This record gives sequence, C-alpha cells and structure tokens, in this order.
Amino acid sequence: MYVFLIIVAVFQLFPIVWLFLFSLKNNQEVFNMSPFSLPETPRWENYAKVWTEGNISQYFLNSVVYTVAAVVLTVLLASFVTFALTRMNWKGSKLVLGLFMVGLMIPVHSTLIPLFSTFTSINLIDNPLSIILTYTAFNLPITIMILLGFYEALPREVEEAAVMDGASINRIFFQITLPMTSPVIATAAIINMIYNWNEFVFVNTFISSDVYKTLTVGIQNFIGQYTTDWGAIGATLVISILPILIAFFVLSNRIVEGIAAGSVKG
Repeated sequence: MYVFLIIVAVFQLFPIVWLFLFSLKNNQEVFNMSPFSLPETPRWENYAKVWTEGNISQYFLNSVVYTVAAVVLTVLLASFVTFALTRMNWKGSKLVLGLFMVGLMIPVHSTLIPLFSTFTSINLIDNPLSIILTYTAFNLPITIMILLGFYEALPREVEEAAVMDGASINRIFFQITLPMTSPVIATAAIINMIYNWNEFVFVNTFISSDVYKTLTVGIQNFIGQYTTDWGAIGATLVISILPILIAFFVLSNRIVEGIAAGSVKG
C-alpha cells in the first residue's frame, strides 16, 4: 500500500516539478531539448522579467483581491442562507433551497451573454465588482450544499441554551454557530479559492483594462503574433500556483477535519 501511495504521489508531483524546470528554460531549450531534461543554465531572470516587464505584480494583486473578496462574501452569504434554512421555520424554505440548488444545473458559460448585457446596462463592464459578484453568485449553490449537511448535524442544545439566556439571533450566529462550523468553512473556502483563482472566461469577457486583469488572463501578454516566450509563460504559471499550494498546506488539517466531520455527522 505504501509503495502504491508513493507511486501516486510521484505522479502527482511530477507536473509541478516539470513546470518549474520548464520555467527556467528559454525557447531554444524548450523545443530542442527533451521535455524531461534539466536547463543548461537556469534562467531565473524569467521570473524577474514577468514580475516587472510583464506586469504580473499587478495581475497577482488583482487575483488576490478578487479571490479573497469573493471567498469571504460567498462563505458569509452561504452561512446566512444555511443558518436560515436549518435553524428557522418559515414558509418557502424548501422552495428557496430548491432555487439555490437549481444553480448547480446551469452551465456557467451559458450565462455570459445575459451577464454581459446586464453589466453593460448598469455600467459594470471593466469593473472589478462584476468579477466579484459573478464569482459569488456561481459559488453560492455548491457552498450552501457543502454547509447544509454540517449544519443539519450540529447539536441545537447550545443554541437553545443561548436563546434561554436572552441571546439575539445575530449573537447566536456570529458567536456560537459560525465558530462551530469553522472546519467545514475552511473546506468550502479552499474550494472557492481554487475556482476563483483559476477562472479565466469571466475575466477575459468582462475586463478589458490591464489594470484590472488577473494572472490567468495576463499570461496572454507573452503570446505574440510571431513569437511566444515560453519560459516567461512557465514562470507566470509557477507564480500562479504558489498561493494555491501554500493555502492548501496551511489549511490542509482544517480541510480534512471538515470532510471527516461532514462524512461522520452527515
């Protein structure tokens, strides 16, 4: 079993190692050498080039802002919705849940034209708010679904005791329920983060100014009509995956806790 897991780990890590070596080559080495060979002279200047000349620093900052803002907004709104659906008795709760779940069945890219028309009419084209709102809307259904099973399994006795002590709904949610759901929130946050960070189509459609573009779209700067700087593209891709890897390693324990708790309690 350990041998099998080691082999799987090697296959999983190989693309990352290959991409790192690719980012240290020039065009001649990319095309004239074996894909698995080491660069003759590591070209660290590829990273300096993309960070300065390629405006990657601005794209990186934009990706961070869009991703963090959308993740925080999505998780918070999904927690509000899930709390209302599982902790309050009101007419239409099943219908509202069904409407959110319908969102899982809508092809994302089929909404490009309606969204573009809507954002044009309210002057949100080439505006960061259009990206944040789009990410939030499309990630809400899956986030609610992730939180729903965990909320259903949470013991209600703690909240009932808080009600007896005179706690308000807001205080119960922010000081009791929300902290209790931190493991599953970490799981939902990392899933949202991966989608938002790697998203390309919405940014490419709604954003035209360089000052608002993200890393995924900024890579196109190194693709010309006659020449393409492959080493710079590799360096940009390495920079783009680093935040995801770091976030996963930092939150890995919380993610496992959330998945395990959801599977046992659900």
